[in-house]
Amino acid sequence: MSKNFIFSSESVGEGHPDKVADTISDAVLDACLAQDKFSRVACETYCKSNLVVVGGEITTKARLDFNQIARDAIREIGYTHDDDVFHADKVLIMNAITSQSPDIAQGVDAKAAEGKDTAEQGAGDQGLMFGYACDETPELMPAPIMFAHQLGAELTRIRKTGKVAWLRPDAKSQVSVQYINDQPVAITNVVISTQHAHDVKHKTIKEFCIEQIIKKVLPKHLLTKKTQFLINPTGRFVVGGPQGDTGLTGRKIIVDSYGGMGRHGGGAFSGKDPSKVDRSAAYMGRYVAKNIVAAGIATSAEIQFAYAIGYPEPVSVCINTFGTAVNGITDEQIENAVREVFSFKPANIVKQLNLLRPIYSKTTNYGHFGKTDPAITWEKTDKVKELKRALKM
Repeated sequence: MSKNFIFSSESVGEGHPDKVADTISDAVLDACLAQDKFSRVACETYCKSNLVVVGGEITTKARLDFNQIARDAIREIGYTHDDDVFHADKVLIMNAITSQSPDIAQGVDAKAAEGKDTAEQGAGDQGLMFGYACDETPELMPAPIMFAHQLGAELTRIRKTGKVAWLRPDAKSQVSVQYINDQPVAITNVVISTQHAHDVKHKTIKEFCIEQIIKKVLPKHLLTKKTQFLINPTGRFVVGGPQGDTGLTGRKIIVDSYGGMGRHGGGAFSGKDPSKVDRSAAYMGRYVAKNIVAAGIATSAEIQFAYAIGYPEPVSVCINTFGTAVNGITDEQIENAVREVFSFKPANIVKQLNLLRPIYSKTTNYGHFGKTDPAITWEKTDKVKELKRALKM
């Protein structure tokens, strides 16, 4: 990529149909873990019109009312308006849940089995995961995705106060950032689309989004006279949520990660317990990359690693600092230091990040990375000294 470019990232609100599905799936996961921390959960949700289907593979000792969990999640999002087809108290909910396949369980369980190379806990599937961090924002995240998340989060915060009665749950945001010499210097374009009541004027929506959301959330020094604001650019957004579009768990993986600035291995996060490396190893990747950047080893860092189902050690680990490492340190040296400081075995990831807790509903909306909640352990930078020591810095 050229050093001078414009990069765009999008975020979606919790009322977006795909995020409704993610929210329900993570609510089911947390409910399972609250009663049985060793629950095996792969929960998928489908939403359309007034129908919700909760399916997947769940093995747990927890006793749950899946219908009530779904209704409570929908209510918390804000789908409680009588003029909406999708309503917390009125949706039809269907369950299609079975237990985890014994063949998969055999690979994950920390015990010997015929044909299994080791008695250790193995990865729940094959796959590749990426972690990424950079110094563009205080959160060590790419600026475009952080700005897009912040717009959506503020829009939701105001909506839930009830002070702007015409706001509705479905919403999207998008921010385009201009880079010169690989540094963000200006915001060129901001898009906000928010669902609204039928009787509000477009002028009112536009003025509110620009004055009360954009100008109060985004860094003032990056907004210029040339910054273009596109608010509800179709002119009308009354029909939204699962009434207007179909929602599926796991369809917003770029929104959930780095907004396209860092690569993605393809595995979704929501609804999966931490034995699934799609989720836990992606969190581990963020933890490693963030500590590299926080240590001042590089200004941006990406790590990729991959697993084979049932096998505990990653089959590959790769570090890329895009030429930003300091003091002549090579990516190979950083990789060696990372392997010395961190363990990538699934059981050790769960232990290092304390993942057997009902914390996942905190991650569902506005990105799984870049949050400051102490429960989100993969955002800690507690391995800085160890990495520096390993690199003799």
